Amino acid sequence: MNLKEYIASIKDFPKEGIIFRDITPLMAHGPAFTEATHLFEDFARKVGAEVIVGPESRGFIFGCPVAYSMEIGFVPVRKPGKLPRETVSYRYDLEYGSNELHIHRDGIKPGQKVLIIDDLLATGGTIEASVALVEELGGEVVGCGFLIELVDLKGRDKLKDIEVFTIMQY
Repeated sequence: MNLKEYIASIKDFPKEGIIFRDITPLMAHGPAFTEATHLFEDFARKVGAEVIVGPESRGFIFGCPVAYSMEIGFVPVRKPGKLPRETVSYRYDLEYGSNELHIHRDGIKPGQKVLIIDDLLATGGTIEASVALVEELGGEVVGCGFLIELVDLKGRDKLKDIEVFTIMQY
């Protein structure tokens, strides 16, 4: 199945000069969404994932069905103020401003093999923060999986020795 057929390319969104890759048509098409989930699951099994981590919010969309299918846990990475128990945080700079992500302090066990799943790898800030959070808790990031990679933005460079799986590249 050619999953790119289910990605809508929206010119000049959210601002002029950007081509936004809209994943909602893929999510709305049962067989395409199932295929993407199976591809992530195959990668998760290959790297021996014991838990799935997904950054807010589209990492939830793809990470949860993989965790469910494999009968392993899912741990969310969220923006400040969204998680109710004690968290650890990671603050990082963006081109204009900064961002901060949190994970529950008890979400990852030391030595646990973690696969991080998200919809998009662009500049790599979100995934770099997610990796740092997992590692701070003693987890081992065994891979990162993405539905789409925007190759020219070189986000993969921030992942160094971590195995990266992408379903589609633009």
